[in-house]
Amino acid sequence: MTLPFFEHADDAGRQLPIAMAHRGFSAEGLENSMAAFRAGVDLGFRYLETDVHTTADGVLLLFHDETLDRVTDGKGRVAELPAADVAKARIGGREPIPTFDDLVTQLPDARLNLDVKDWGSVHSAAAAIERHQVHHRVLVTSFSDRRRRAVLKLLSRPVASSAGVASNALFTLLGPVLPRPVFRRLMRRALRDVQALQVPVRYGRVPVVTAGFIRRAHDLGLVVHVWTINETDEMHRLLHLGVDGIVTDRADLLRDVLRARGQWPQRPGGRPPGPAG
Repeated sequence: MTLPFFEHADDAGRQLPIAMAHRGFSAEGLENSMAAFRAGVDLGFRYLETDVHTTADGVLLLFHDETLDRVTDGKGRVAELPAADVAKARIGGREPIPTFDDLVTQLPDARLNLDVKDWGSVHSAAAAIERHQVHHRVLVTSFSDRRRRAVLKLLSRPVASSAGVASNALFTLLGPVLPRPVFRRLMRRALRDVQALQVPVRYGRVPVVTAGFIRRAHDLGLVVHVWTINETDEMHRLLHLGVDGIVTDRADLLRDVLRARGQWPQRPGGRPPGPAG
């Protein structure tokens, strides 16, 4: 993998599994807050998974839901509120909702897996990446392949990207049944602008992350990241199977698993290396 986002090696140059802190790390449920992001970085995490929504006046926020209601003491749809009103809300009654600008400037060594949650964030996400020139630090993803591609088209330089639900479903369902040459040709077209498949272990009753799935992904030069894994036995199983990354709410457990496997980057102060570029 040549894009800087994926460069994650130990001192010997061995590629390490990518560990992502899902919405940061907070045992108190302060998801997507600067406190949670800092906690992930303090544990030694180089990669943070987060989501973006945009206010009525165009401010890009790190926030998962369409509305403030579930995780903050505020109410209303983010897309219908001005940034000044959203700034009054507190996650868990304590933490303000951070902006994209907050995260990229306050945690300059962090790499960001950005899930673009709505069409209103296509232009604002692309503009923020361009404004800060953080192409090397971000991976753009979305459940919608169309929305993800719309962001990519607005960028002046390539960024890492992962497939949406429809592309992942095609890869999962057709891989075991199509002849290998046919599957490879089809997937090279369908996945021409992605480098990663970010998937759950299963969709309902359909197993996704199998040895065959990983083999087919690697055969096409794609990496496999699995979400959201919070149990140590499952972390070990997936790493043994050969996945390239794990997204977790339990950053503390994943760090311990990777340390035990000798797959955690060793640097002075316990910090992973800073981003390339």
